[in-house]
Amino acid sequence: MSNTRRTRRTALSRRRFRHAAVAGTALLAAALTACGGGADAAGGGKAALKPKPDMAISVNLTGDQVKAGGPVTVTLAEGRLALVKVTDAKNGELPGKISDDGRTWTSERNASPGTDYQAVAQNTDSQSATTRFRTSAADKVNKVSINVPKGSTVGVAMPVSLVFDNPVANRAEVEKALRVTTSNGTEGSWGWFKDYSGNDRVDWRPREYWKSGTDVKVEMNLNGVDSGRGGGLFARDYTTEFTIGKDRRMEVDLDAKRMTVSEDGAVVETIPVSAGTPGGQKASWSGKMALMSKEGTIRMDSQTVGLGDSYDKMVDFSMRLTWSGMYAHAAPWNAGNFGRANTSSGCVGMSDSDARDFYARVQVGDPFEVVGSGSKGNPELGNGYGEWNLSWDAWKAKSAVAGGAGNG
Repeated sequence: MSNTRRTRRTALSRRRFRHAAVAGTALLAAALTACGGGADAAGGGKAALKPKPDMAISVNLTGDQVKAGGPVTVTLAEGRLALVKVTDAKNGELPGKISDDGRTWTSERNASPGTDYQAVAQNTDSQSATTRFRTSAADKVNKVSINVPKGSTVGVAMPVSLVFDNPVANRAEVEKALRVTTSNGTEGSWGWFKDYSGNDRVDWRPREYWKSGTDVKVEMNLNGVDSGRGGGLFARDYTTEFTIGKDRRMEVDLDAKRMTVSEDGAVVETIPVSAGTPGGQKASWSGKMALMSKEGTIRMDSQTVGLGDSYDKMVDFSMRLTWSGMYAHAAPWNAGNFGRANTSSGCVGMSDSDARDFYARVQVGDPFEVVGSGSKGNPELGNGYGEWNLSWDAWKAKSAVAGGAGNG
């Protein structure tokens, strides 16, 4: 080709670029290579093939200080899209879909804060175009605390519990980013409430206690999701996986002053206990709870739970049942009352030998149910894992997503 012909092609490309540009979007023109047949020596050859127009795309996010928290949209000026990939600097890819008319691709997830992105689009004529943009850092970042560590084995009453650093006003949007997958299709639902700390919290519990041996995976695809007013953006995803262990259940009978331990439906042990003193703040909580943690030897100070100077001592084989300080533990100072009277300050006490064996046996997430007279009622929902005291319909009603039932 002559220099004159190349000059005309370049000018034509620039006119097309200006025509396709849209205010507030990034527009790209990909240089193409087209084959053309020149005239033969006698001037009787075929005319040159008309070149294809350059491919032009626009992206709704442009520049190096783009606000995160929204989806990415790639639009084709002419023709149909065949492929779009939007990736970050670590090769993480935003999933998305092409519209039915082939003109627009929209990401299924939001752009995350403080991230460099590259968008590459290809049309059905095998032309391609590329653009880059960077999102600005979030003014406020929200974070999540997860109750079940990755790779752990837990009891059949353990819920998935997420506590947020900042408020969550957009509860439905956050809940839609959470997914629980189980090896046996366990039915369950998310439910929102306030944690004992006062922070927003969402738990996922099965309809019934878990089946022993169930494998559970939790995916929290929160990167780029907006918590809403006062909460800020999430800047990362979270995952955890765990397994449901032996089906072990405890029933504490306040009237009989006995704790019955069952495994796989069969009673394996009955332990004499002394629970909380009836008729006041030193009474035990009743209802269904789940063992929150095994804390071993800890200092228990009555002043930290609003009971004045009643006690301050080191306590062995301590197993937490509520955030407010109800435990099952060794209580050798109360040996004369095991199986005879409830005289503790709210905890379920037992002998050193019984507590040692029991502590070795139980796992976090095992259910405790306290029955009988003289309790101070069920603990509040956020005071431990109290969701088991709600009916299934009442629990589903706490979901922020219509229908209530979660994935499983």
